[in-house]
Order: sequence, then structure tokens, then C-alpha cells
Amino acid sequence: MYEAWLQLTREGLPLAAIPFLATVLLVPLLTPIARALGLVDHPSQRKTHILPTPLVGGAAITLAALATAGFVLPMTRDVLALGGASLLMLVVGTIDDRYDINWRIRITAQAVAALVLFTWGGVRVESIGGALGFPDHTLGALSLPFTVLATVGITNAINWADGVDGLAGSLSLAALGMLIAASIYAGNAPLADDLILMAGCVVGFLAYNLRTPWRRHASVFLGHGAEILGLWIAWASFRLTQTPGHPVTPVLAPFLIAPPVIDCLVLIVRRLRARRSPFFADRNHLHHLLLDAGLSSTWVVVLLTGLTLAIGFIAANARRFHVPEPVFPAVYLAAAAAYFLVSRRTGDRLAPAQKTATRVSAARETVLTAPIPAERAEF
Repeated sequence: MYEAWLQLTREGLPLAAIPFLATVLLVPLLTPIARALGLVDHPSQRKTHILPTPLVGGAAITLAALATAGFVLPMTRDVLALGGASLLMLVVGTIDDRYDINWRIRITAQAVAALVLFTWGGVRVESIGGALGFPDHTLGALSLPFTVLATVGITNAINWADGVDGLAGSLSLAALGMLIAASIYAGNAPLADDLILMAGCVVGFLAYNLRTPWRRHASVFLGHGAEILGLWIAWASFRLTQTPGHPVTPVLAPFLIAPPVIDCLVLIVRRLRARRSPFFADRNHLHHLLLDAGLSSTWVVVLLTGLTLAIGFIAANARRFHVPEPVFPAVYLAAAAAYFLVSRRTGDRLAPAQKTATRVSAARETVLTAPIPAERAEF
């Protein structure tokens, strides 16, 4: 294990530097193209940003990952399948960013991307381990629908978390970091290399998307690149937990990105109970509730990223100490139920939400009527 970490330090970090630099260079190159094509996210009552922001993050990380992988990684079927699925989602996501297409088309594209991974790449969920109380439970004919459902679910969980500057990228980076650690622990060096490359792309994007003392707001957004990050995490989770040569129990996978997945599940249940579409846009996401409670955007990112890492760390160590596998899904469902109950009075939070929207609108109006600072003119 120690030698594996030394190898990561010697070889992995330089590997991450290449896609990092590629992403950092691609963002300013793609920004004027995005503006020319109308790929800009404009402020609205439901959104927290106050300036029109280019949607180039998804294109930058995807192109950087594909270009880097072509030079430094072996082109195996699973990697090629992920590249093809990512390009498909990039094309559909770009069209949606520009024209706001029907959500059914987006879900269909996500399902097709999952099918590409399943059929071409052989990346699929065939076993759920001992989650049901007996070992090595295989899914058989249910493998295909389970893989598609899991892929679409993780993809939308990350996408729905993309409501605060730096949040989707930070959550994805936390998940990738834990997947890298698990891959090294299991001796799966090829997967660790793939994930390090992805992490380099995400860090390059966060250089423009995170709020910092010298940048009060993100200068670019992911757009539907958040869905691509979700696809990458699903692909990595399947490869980590479904590889016979380097087994990691499948029950750990949901714990590596628990907050956005639980938030997604609870929102779907709540919207269905209200007889609304599961994809109805509202301000009841976990990050919205935290903002309405008075936390700043930066603290929302810190809190949810730290919570993601803490849950993953606790789950991994619980398995190391031989906690029975059926306990894990039971705990996960209990956590989702607890969050559902705690957040069930979201309607009572309408007034704070309206106050937040009013503050955002006032700030936006001030910014939009004020002269644009020279250092922000290019955005």
C-alpha cells in the first residue's frame, strides 16, 4: 500500500498536471465561442449568480480529458466507450444549454450513454455483493436496467447539485479522490490512472469556478458538464466494484457521493407526492436550503464537500472493520428517510427563500446597472 502511494506521488501527480493545464488553457479559448453561440447562463429568480456566465466548463473538461487520454492512456474498450458516451452527452447538453430542450430528451441521452458503457465498454453492474444478506448476489437479466438506472441517477444527482459556484466540481473531486484511494488500496492501478486524469480536469475547471478572495463569483459554469462528471463517477464506480481481479464491495459506492444522491432521491419522492414531474425545477435542493438558512456559497461548498468526504471515510472504515454488508443499504435508506423528514417543511421556508431571491435580484440589478470592471470585461 505504501509503495502504491509512492508510485502515485511520482507518476500520478504529473499525470494530473497535463489535463489540468489543458483545461486551464481551453476555458479562455472556448469562452468567446460560447458567447458567440449564446451559451451563456443568465441570472433568474431561482439562480444565485448575478452576472451572465459562459457555459464552457463541460466542453473544456471533456475535450481536455479526451485529448490527454489519447496521448497518455491505453485505449481500452471501456475508456473508448466512456469517451464516446461523454461526447454524446456533451453534444446533447450543449444543445440543451442553448435551446432548453425537453427533459425527456436529456434523460434519453443519458440512458443511451449508459447503454454505450454497457454494450461497447462492458462496464456494467452485475453484482450487488452481500447487500441483501447473502453473498455474491448477481443481477442476471436485471443487470442492464440496473446499470442504466444507476447511471442516470448518479448523472442527475451531480447535475442537480450544480447550483452554487464550485459545488458540483468540488463534490465530484471529492468522489474522484475517494475512488482513487480505493483503487490504489485494491491494487487497481489502471483505474487509478484514469481517475487521476479526470481529477486533473476538474481541478482545472475549479480554477475558474470556485469563489476566491480575488474572484467573488465564478467566471465560467459547467453547464451540462455536470452530467458528464456524473457519468464519469458512475463509470468509475462500476469499474471499481465490478472488477473480479480487484474487488471492492459494491455497497460502498453510494457512500462516496452520498449528499447529492440522497438529495436527489428525496426531491424525486417529494415532487412525485406533489404530483409534479421529478424534473420540476424549484428551490428545495439541499444547497438552496443551506443558503436560505444563512450560509454563504463558500460555506455551502465547504460543508457539503466535507460531509461527502466524512461519509465516504466512515463507510470505508466500517467495511474494513467487517460491518455486515446488509447494514450499509439500511443505513443509507435511514439517512434518506431522516433527511426527508427534516426537510419536509420546505414550504414553510418559502418566506426565507423569497427573501434570498429578493436579495439576489437587488444585487443583480445593482451589478447590471453598474459599469463592468475592466478585469471582468472578458466575461
